[in-house]
Amino acid sequence: MKSFRRELVMHINKRRDFVNITPQVEKALADSGVREGLVLVNAMHITASVFINDDEGGLHRDFERFLERLAPEKPYNQYDHNGYEDNADAHLKRQIMGRETVVAVTNGKLDFGPWEQIFYGEFDGMRDKRLLIKIIGE
Repeated sequence: MKSFRRELVMHINKRRDFVNITPQVEKALADSGVREGLVLVNAMHITASVFINDDEGGLHRDFERFLERLAPEKPYNQYDHNGYEDNADAHLKRQIMGRETVVAVTNGKLDFGPWEQIFYGEFDGMRDKRLLIKIIGE
């Protein structure tokens, strides 16, 4: 069994955004040489997320409104966590959207359903953050 690891550094120049990282994951898969197995992709920071969904701008705006209703950024004083940094909402948004995703690899390709893509969700940006791609298989 092969094992392959790659880190990506993400730097989002605003507080929140969704970035399609499917091409970077596909590149890592090609570099790994794995034809059958699994790909794990996870955000290595507690205010960021990795998830699978459709790459459609309207849906991403819907995510933003949905998350802001559930965990509004302001007022900052509504959260006990806020103090050193005003990012409690980012921690909650990450919890909702998830830390990681796993995708099957079949015949050297990501085995997606229709419209599925892998996204990095940033909820407290404007600094470097790491993302892990771990691939295992044959």
